[in-house]
Amino acid sequence: MGFLVSYYCPHCGAVVELERDGYLADKSVTPYPLEGWAYADPSDDFEDAEGVRFVCGEGADENAGASEGDSPLSWTGDVVDADDVEQPGLASPCGREFYLSFVRYEDGREVEAVPESDYVVIGGRGPSGPSGPRGPDAGPRGPGGF
Repeated sequence: MGFLVSYYCPHCGAVVELERDGYLADKSVTPYPLEGWAYADPSDDFEDAEGVRFVCGEGADENAGASEGDSPLSWTGDVVDADDVEQPGLASPCGREFYLSFVRYEDGREVEAVPESDYVVIGGRGPSGPSGPRGPDAGPRGPGGF
């Protein structure tokens, strides 16, 4: 038996309901995939995956006329507050991806979530050495040459 569980898009706050089995334990809903997790689409058999990849609003028009049980996914039309730092006040649905990650275990221990790495180079190579005073400065000479 499946249960309807509600999630919201962390970008715009659009609420989606997903029918899924009760034994699945949610870890997080994030705007980015977690490193090492494998994600499935909501229309696929996601119970065997490590999470679900949503596209905000995707399938809303197709599911509008669908009968109950045709799709495990339905967008409710509700909107909650979302804290998108890149684009606050984003229109809903926004069409951006977000990820539901299930709890994972390896060797009997829960795997900690790590966001995917973004490597950033700031300012190129940087200075080759310290910059500062280049030695004693004679400065202006006062009376008597001191």
